Amino acid sequence: MPLRLIFLGSDPIALRLLDWLAGEGRALAKIVAVFTQPDRPVGRGQKVQPNAIKLWALDHGLPVHQPERLTADVQAQLAAFAPDVSLVMAYGHILREEFIAAAHHGTFNLHTSLLPKYRGASPIQTAVACGELETGVSLMRIVRELDAGPVADRECIAIAPLDTALDVETKLAAASVTLLARALPRLSAGTLAFAEQDHGAATFCRRLTKDDGALDFSVPATVLAARINGLFPWPACATEVAGQPVKLGLADTTAEVADIVAPVVDRGSGNPASPLNRPAAPGTVLGADGEGLLVATGAGVLRVRRLQRPGGKMLPAADFLRGFPLAAGTVLPSRPLPTLVAKEPFRSR
Repeated sequence: MPLRLIFLGSDPIALRLLDWLAGEGRALAKIVAVFTQPDRPVGRGQKVQPNAIKLWALDHGLPVHQPERLTADVQAQLAAFAPDVSLVMAYGHILREEFIAAAHHGTFNLHTSLLPKYRGASPIQTAVACGELETGVSLMRIVRELDAGPVADRECIAIAPLDTALDVETKLAAASVTLLARALPRLSAGTLAFAEQDHGAATFCRRLTKDDGALDFSVPATVLAARINGLFPWPACATEVAGQPVKLGLADTTAEVADIVAPVVDRGSGNPASPLNRPAAPGTVLGADGEGLLVATGAGVLRVRRLQRPGGKMLPAADFLRGFPLAAGTVLPSRPLPTLVAKEPFRSR
């Protein structure tokens, strides 16, 4: 008999998992109710709209609960469904003990990092922004301490050099299905074993803000490329050109600058000066190659592959530069890189 499952989540990353539970996975678990965040204002018009999880649940004829706060009444509503298991994925509420204890087999979280790394609110973006080559999904038993519960299983995925946070999110959505398909039969059979995390190896990330898009071109190009890719599509890294903010949507690095089509000019002689022979100041636009805009950094050359001007679309560099030329020698301003990872939980900002 399928497990009676309550799902608690608010983010579209869970839609692939929900589709699987409603399809191939229905022999293993039956969703009996969905708990998600209340409808919120969205977009420039700030029109109140339901989130994707609520829309999915309504489309599948499931009871939907959207508590603003997890009160005793809400706990009673959850317990009334007599769940065998409660599954949390990007819900947005911290569960109290009575919620954690309400399901017969327990309450579990699909956390999108390889715990104990990147406990907290932005594990996907932070893993990419920190240049990780691998991340994954961890199936964890929920405890009161932040993402500190024992882990039953993990599913790993590779982070490719040009993966953005959005690309990695798509991979993790698929990985969560693989992980749960492996875990549910063991949970039903009573053979799903949990191991304590190495708490001494834990790192923490935090909720991101628009200010996290700052870039400091004095740091190595590899660091900047990872930061740009990790913070796309939100909050997105940006720089300023002639007083206008320009968003950067995809980047990598290059050691090949021989094919620059607009080399830096030696202002003393008026002759082109190769960046290989004359290092440019960090933030200096060196020109462009066939793949992107090239910018000098504290170590190496940053190649920005996608850019966006105010009111425009995110475009490949060649298309962007046709309508918004950036002259070689332009120096892009730097701002300090905000800290994204710590050894202790971040305080609310």
